Amino acid sequence: MSNPSPLPNESVAPSSPEAETQPELRHRLVRSIKGPTQFLSFWVAIALPFIYFPLLTQGLGDPTVTLTFFVLLLVNVFALYLGHGYNRS
Repeated sequence: MSNPSPLPNESVAPSSPEAETQPELRHRLVRSIKGPTQFLSFWVAIALPFIYFPLLTQGLGDPTVTLTFFVLLLVNVFALYLGHGYNRS
């Protein structure tokens, strides 16, 4: 005969393999995408201001140039937000 466990079997919740792997897969996917996304966003945020200079020297009188400038500015802010944690120890 086996010795009884100090915990009754009802105290241990049954686990299904699907319930354990779903959060683990999601966590692994986020970790694998986070690094390259931060890297790309960081360098896009660095490079975009160099595109502003030709647009500003051309002038913002043309509505297309003005729209392009503000769209690039918005993309730059978004890239700064995503890439701000790149290469932090």
